[in-house]
Amino acid sequence: MADPGHAPAHGTEFDVLILGAGSGGYACALRAAQLGLSVGLVEADKVGGTCLHVGCIPTKALLHAAEVADSARDSERFGVRATLEGIDMAGVNSYKDGVVARLHKGLTGLVKGRGITVIEGRGTMTGPREVTVGGTAYSGRHLVLASGSYARTLPGLEVDGERVLTSEHALRLEHVPASVVVLGGGVIGCEFASVWRSFGAEVTIVEALPRLVAAEDPASSKALERAFRKRGIAFRTATRSTGVERTETGVRVDVEDDKGGTGSIEAELLLVAVGRGPATDGLGYAEQGVSMERGFVLADEHGRTNLEGVYAVGDIVPGLQLAHRGFQQGVHVAEYIAGLDPVPVPESSIPRVTYSHPEIASVGLDEQTARATYGDDAVETLTYDLGGNGKSQILQTQGFVKLVRQVDGPVLGVHMVGDRVGELIGEAQLICAWEAHPEDVTPLLHAHPTQNEALGEAHLALAGKALHAHG
Repeated sequence: MADPGHAPAHGTEFDVLILGAGSGGYACALRAAQLGLSVGLVEADKVGGTCLHVGCIPTKALLHAAEVADSARDSERFGVRATLEGIDMAGVNSYKDGVVARLHKGLTGLVKGRGITVIEGRGTMTGPREVTVGGTAYSGRHLVLASGSYARTLPGLEVDGERVLTSEHALRLEHVPASVVVLGGGVIGCEFASVWRSFGAEVTIVEALPRLVAAEDPASSKALERAFRKRGIAFRTATRSTGVERTETGVRVDVEDDKGGTGSIEAELLLVAVGRGPATDGLGYAEQGVSMERGFVLADEHGRTNLEGVYAVGDIVPGLQLAHRGFQQGVHVAEYIAGLDPVPVPESSIPRVTYSHPEIASVGLDEQTARATYGDDAVETLTYDLGGNGKSQILQTQGFVKLVRQVDGPVLGVHMVGDRVGELIGEAQLICAWEAHPEDVTPLLHAHPTQNEALGEAHLALAGKALHAHG
């Protein structure tokens, strides 16, 4: 077990030196300080990183503004006579930026209150457990690499921030575009497509894989595609971009599908949403002997790299690039360094949410993976339609809860589609992580009327006790 030792809580030497103050880095810093270790936190930009400033928080603020717009537009369905006069992007951005500013202020207060030394500037690994910032070398008995990720683009595609955007540019738009091509149908692409459609833009998604949100269960993808068609969001799956040309009015995107068919799509803007890459280039990791693979830092279940006393957390470690994963890894590493015995969190227990309209939420194995792992005869599934859920009817949302179970065994995966189902993922995670059987869940009470009842009803049905479901 690692020995935390102790180093001065000031100057250039620390018990724990962390490179990067995003979700993984600041979580590690807060927990390490809480455990009595001296902490140095290096950050080139702002504490909070991508998630707080140009990722999770501002995008979800946009999505909530989009939900408000949809509510106004569709108000007559509920007997309310409201009108949507338009989208004031200055007002939307002010709301979004206000949320970010308040959270940033709170976070910086926490960091300061814990006695953490924030070292501002771009840091580079210059020794086994050393980081140099602006000509000053800082060292730690333990070094945690948490430099985060960046928005990927495609070879030969020039991002100018005006007509060809990344998600970071999209967050700063001062107007609602008339039309947008979204290159990439994963989480980021689908969320922005959902926002812009709610704001009134014409949207077309181009996705190289056979379906949208291809990392999710195929049933979830089909439900989202069906909902997007109904909303007027166009998409072309199994289709790749072969070139982008700027026009007088915007951009033209040339495409080719997997059957050789070609065409082009014109729009005011192009959003490049093809995923995020590890931000490790030029930071000295490889030069100092850190094991790397395709730009990612290789680390074990405790965050340990191949170098003694050097750890890595968050988006630079292969796996799901999610803020809460990095956060938990940061906490885990801090506790491990402090000599505790934290339990590693397997990737399969990490919840995933796409905050589009409708939302997709999942945890655990999808049906295909479960059957490949345990065999076709050893897996059963059940899908509970939200049409039988009172709160979902009140909200006028459609979707389902799909359970994947090992026959006579635990629930292996939970997959949900519908507005606000992301709020249900907490219980779903507990069910999967604790390897609960459906019969373990059925005695639990779920408040009425809530969407949470849908989880209870699904497990009742899987246990052969269907009440508000046919079975």
